[in-house]
Amino acid sequence: MSFGPRPTGLPSHFRASTHGSTSTQNSQTTALQARINEKKLELESLRQLRDLSAGLAGQMQQLEERLSTLSDGTEAVAAVMGNWANVLRAVGMASAGLPKPKATEDEMPLPQTLVRIPIQQAEAAAREIQKEEAAGKDG
Repeated sequence: MSFGPRPTGLPSHFRASTHGSTSTQNSQTTALQARINEKKLELESLRQLRDLSAGLAGQMQQLEERLSTLSDGTEAVAAVMGNWANVLRAVGMASAGLPKPKATEDEMPLPQTLVRIPIQQAEAAAREIQKEEAAGKDG
């Protein structure tokens, strides 16, 4: 009996399965690479989101500080406005006890001075401050 020449390569069904597994591996590798690229893009987006969120947090802190300052200023204005009623009442009481000047036809009567500032004390204090500054420069 004589046999024909033997094939030296792999049988055809092995070759087909090897080739099929290679194409399956290639498609899996392509799918994995696509998923990796997708995750890289997602990571980059998350990093940008983190950076933008940090910037927004900084701006919100600055806004908080400004609002705190504004709130303090508003409280001060409210206190001043609350005192105006008392100030006006005190001015009314002070002016009620003053004699009314007689108006002439040519002149309008001026209101009485309700606040008196002692100028002599202010001038003396200014001279002392000047002396202290001069002594500080010389010393």
